Amino acid sequence: MIHAENIHKHYGDLHVLKGVSLDIKSGEVVSIVGASGAGKTTLLHILGTLDNASKDSGKVVINNTNINTLNGKEIAAFRNKNIGFIFQFHQLLPEFTALENVCIPAFIKGTPKGEAEAKAAKLLDYLGLSKRHEHKPNELSGGEQQRVAVARALVNDPLIIFADEPSGNLDSTSADNLHKLFFDLRDEFKQTFVIVTHNEEFADMADRKLVMSDGKIIS
Repeated sequence: MIHAENIHKHYGDLHVLKGVSLDIKSGEVVSIVGASGAGKTTLLHILGTLDNASKDSGKVVINNTNINTLNGKEIAAFRNKNIGFIFQFHQLLPEFTALENVCIPAFIKGTPKGEAEAKAAKLLDYLGLSKRHEHKPNELSGGEQQRVAVARALVNDPLIIFADEPSGNLDSTSADNLHKLFFDLRDEFKQTFVIVTHNEEFADMADRKLVMSDGKIIS
């Protein structure tokens, strides 16, 4: 599903990623761990097409598409169709309801309003938010907000979900519930999950754990 080969990333004189290569299979839940500054989030953003590798890099291939060959508009369309994101801070738009927030990626994709709303409602119901469709983010708990963000990530039926410290801003009970949810979603919807986390217990639950240090995968 994902093949990365000799990925480098420089920010000026700072060499953040130093030749990272990896392969992730369809349907895997893969965790990425390491100390702050190891390059985890930078790698996640490059794999998720949110950032570009440096010019001396190899390539990133997702579902047989070489990302290096796409222009900006093509990458945006590919991302919208194939990739979902979950971040530590849910990044919900405060002026919109839970249902409206979930619908946004579907609207960008061009999904008709009624179809998008029906899919969003189904996902919110699945995630235990059937009574929260019309609530705005400030009316939801932290755990509920993060589940809305999960629904938003799923609404376009992406092949891959990238998550960056998704439970880092949650209490322990909400975090445990979210961790279990990822595995339930993988079993239900067959997505591939790539998750950056500092939660070692959660990382150890994954099908595979990649450990990063100083811009490289060391195990």
